[in-house]
Amino acid sequence: MKTKLYIFKIVAKHLSFTKAAEQLYISQPAISKAIKSLEQEYKTTFFIRKRNSIEMTKEGKSFLIYVKKILAIYSEMDEQFIHKKETFPKLINFGVSTTLSNYIIPKIISKFRIQFPETKFNIISNNSENIENLLLNEEIDFGIIEGSISNPKLQFEKFIKDEIVLVTNANNNSLKKGGIDIEKLQTIPMIEREKGSGTKVIIDKFLLEHNIKKLNTVVTLNSTEAIKNYLYNSDDYALLSINAITEDLLNSKLKIIDIKDLSIERWFFFVKRTGYLSNTIEYFEKYIRLNYNF
Repeated sequence: MKTKLYIFKIVAKHLSFTKAAEQLYISQPAISKAIKSLEQEYKTTFFIRKRNSIEMTKEGKSFLIYVKKILAIYSEMDEQFIHKKETFPKLINFGVSTTLSNYIIPKIISKFRIQFPETKFNIISNNSENIENLLLNEEIDFGIIEGSISNPKLQFEKFIKDEIVLVTNANNNSLKKGGIDIEKLQTIPMIEREKGSGTKVIIDKFLLEHNIKKLNTVVTLNSTEAIKNYLYNSDDYALLSINAITEDLLNSKLKIIDIKDLSIERWFFFVKRTGYLSNTIEYFEKYIRLNYNF
């Protein structure tokens, strides 16, 4: 049951059987079978299947609330009985890029300190470029950032896969249904992250690979939260991490606009100075990997 509930949560997160299968490294038929089994067991429908997408039903959204609570209890049980013998340092000093610091890391830290209340944290939140500079200047021990830049002085290790999607206000109906093509993407009013942002680096690389000189950027802001708050009150568009808008999709505040035949994917990385060894990094990386999805 735990596995099926976890699969349900990942499908709900991506609103895609295909993307859930990619993240979990299992086949799409296995994903579909698990969801169908849950729907049969609870005698309801959690997802509406469309040609190229799925949507959560009212029952599915309600079920997701319980699933999150149940998986959180499973996580606490694992921490109490499986990982209770692990030890951690008194202070963990690291840097986190803004998307991670806003939407992933706080939940992990709060759970961590329930089990290890003696450990304190010094966490610096900044864009990926600045986190890398802090590492190179030896001001922090390690970081977790968006994307990776080829720098022989830094060592990168994959953490989790992410997707950058085109979003707008849920009530914006100015575009025809079915998504947009690459030509249309260049004309719509866009809200953009600042230079140095890991998200912007990935987007700029994507544009270069598809021979797009520039987007129709009308506003530049220095955080995803600022962009989302702008979009709540506008019919403009932005390219944002799927991890940053999960709650907005569930609450019908924002919606995804499909870019035909194109997807922008990236990885979040653990990063440290090349050759740097620390039990802190090993301990904390392991803990984060075990707990980030709960």
